Amino acid sequence: WFILQYLSGFGNEHVSEDPRCPGALPEGQNNPQVCPYGLYAEQLSGSAFTCPRATNKRSWLYRILPSVCHKPFKPLEEGHLTHDWDEIEPDPNQLRWKPFEIPKASQNKIDFVSGLYTLCGAGEPRGRNGIAVHIFVCNTSMIDRCLYNSDGDFLIVPQQGKLLITTEFGKMLVEPNEICVIQQGMRFSVEVFGETRGYILEVYGAHFELPDLGPIGANGLANPRDFLVPVAWYEDRQVPGGYTVISKYQGKLFAAQQDFSPFNVVAWHGNYTPYKYHLEKFMVINAVAFDHADPSIFTVLTAKTTRAGVALADFVIFPPRWGVANNTFRPPYYHRNCMSEFMGLIKGHYEAKEEGFQPGGGSLHSMMTPHGPDADCFEKASKAKLEPERVADGTMAFMFESSLSLAVTKWGLQTSNRLDKNYYKCWEPLKSHFNPKCK
Repeated sequence: WFILQYLSGFGNEHVSEDPRCPGALPEGQNNPQVCPYGLYAEQLSGSAFTCPRATNKRSWLYRILPSVCHKPFKPLEEGHLTHDWDEIEPDPNQLRWKPFEIPKASQNKIDFVSGLYTLCGAGEPRGRNGIAVHIFVCNTSMIDRCLYNSDGDFLIVPQQGKLLITTEFGKMLVEPNEICVIQQGMRFSVEVFGETRGYILEVYGAHFELPDLGPIGANGLANPRDFLVPVAWYEDRQVPGGYTVISKYQGKLFAAQQDFSPFNVVAWHGNYTPYKYHLEKFMVINAVAFDHADPSIFTVLTAKTTRAGVALADFVIFPPRWGVANNTFRPPYYHRNCMSEFMGLIKGHYEAKEEGFQPGGGSLHSMMTPHGPDADCFEKASKAKLEPERVADGTMAFMFESSLSLAVTKWGLQTSNRLDKNYYKCWEPLKSHFNPKCK
């Protein structure tokens, strides 16, 4: 009977109740002595109580049983997550990974949790400051288990296969070229429909928000109305064999058993919710005379630090657009950056690296490590006739950018066996065009 529906708006105060129980939301107060339908009231806080109103995040959930009804948590050993950034020596080189391999279900059934692998990161969750980049590869749905992240927020970027995500707030279908954010503490379960792969940006200690627009004005980039929030949906389901609730806590996984589904929220209201966004909705800003605007014009979401203008992490995309700049080398320029740049490719061919950078793979250019177009791209773009042209049609590349210096895990450098050890060779054919007699 259930049809996927959504509420729209970024960070809005939403109200939602399952239509099977009209009037489930208490009127005029959050915590009545007796809730409608005999429900329990439970607040989920995403910020300190005393945060300013503009940054205060909380939602009230009205549920059949409160989430406190579970057996004690015990360590779960199946995880491949880490925040041990010292397990292997640092590597400042340009790094590129071939597409990460998805195990066949006939050989090994792996769900979203057991298919999470940490690729790189910095900081640590106990101090509430840091990020991690994870890869997920899975081939089967989570059955009678859910995950919640005590450490921070997950920004999930599916690359192959769609995700049907059940949350305490309702259900979301997230397909490639869409993203979703599951914020700290929110329980969710992932259903997949075959071999599935994607990327996750995790931030500790900050939530994602829309970037300030400054001189751009009131409109542009990701518009608030295009962010979608699920509507309330509940199941009153007993699980005598045990439902497993998995907590990611201080970088490790723990599991607790309970005998009912955690997706038993009949109604909710608040501004602390999961949400999704379709990348095709992004309103691109670009240069229309000459030169490049900085790639920050492609920022979809940002997680800020306390330093003005410096991001803990930015989520940046490079969508289809027109290139019209005159007298300009149009592909990305050669660059050394005080930020760390992890790039992934959802589909298509990235303009600066058309061959070796593939969908489902990635690259990392660490702080002050030089990078830029390969030799073929440079030669073609230097000689191209500058006419208005479509850039990146059929392509969606993205970047996780951070002010932190990211360490790569042993899995990323060795165990995954996906590191492209010939990456540096794409720049070797670059040759000198210098002629002191020719200006």
